Amino acid sequence: MGESNNYVPPQVWHWDKEANGRFANMNRPTSGAREERILPRGKHPLQLHSLGTPNGVKATILLEELLQAGKEAEYDAFLIKIGDNEQFGSGFVDINPNSKVPALIDISTNPETRVFESGAILLYLAEKFNAFIPSALSERAECFSWLMWQMGSTPYVGGGFGHFYAYAPEKLEYPINRYAMETKRLLDVLDQNLGKRQFLCGEEYNIADIANYSWYGYLVLHDAYQASEFLNVNSYKNVVRWAEEIEARPAVQRGRRVNRPWGDEKTRVLERHSSADFN
Repeated sequence: MGESNNYVPPQVWHWDKEANGRFANMNRPTSGAREERILPRGKHPLQLHSLGTPNGVKATILLEELLQAGKEAEYDAFLIKIGDNEQFGSGFVDINPNSKVPALIDISTNPETRVFESGAILLYLAEKFNAFIPSALSERAECFSWLMWQMGSTPYVGGGFGHFYAYAPEKLEYPINRYAMETKRLLDVLDQNLGKRQFLCGEEYNIADIANYSWYGYLVLHDAYQASEFLNVNSYKNVVRWAEEIEARPAVQRGRRVNRPWGDEKTRVLERHSSADFN
């Protein structure tokens, strides 16, 4: 399996600028802006800067759901090209010091409100518009629990399994087995819960479903990392049923298209400024 099997950690770790891997050009052990770059601004109260990744589509799905529900949630969605390191521009770092998509600015407040971390954006919008979030305390706690579960669990799926199975410069048995086991355990947690409920928290669709669908729905329906057969995702029948039901929603279909620079050119919506952009 290569020289990596003989690796002995040094007493003090130092960053190797020559380290390889698919995302080596963007990763550094430091934070902050790398260049001056002013963010564009649209005409709507909500300004989203994002990319159509699993974390990015959480925000656009909820925004489209809010609009379909009749809420005044008009937004501008600007594309952040992480492959070009645009997330390290000074304007983006001002709204997300962690330099990760998505990030949101609400310019209707005084002072303006910045929100970063996808789960925080879902909570902010759900509470702002009083929609897709339970009102009863116990039901809200269940929603928050599944939302935080997703935020804590999917680094094993993306940064763990996805990295070592699909993106690492060589295939290593130990980390692939370690993260495959954890990914399948997480799918089983979902599957068992959804065997008793239509949605994660019961019979009502809410932000917990949006957050989890954006990762686990992609995993079971769209051959994430080309690993569907390897993970035997079709065996999680309750997860597949739930994901298909959510993906059939028109607002979800629109939200998945926003800030998406890959795939079918006819379905891409690189930037979204009005509903006409979907035509």
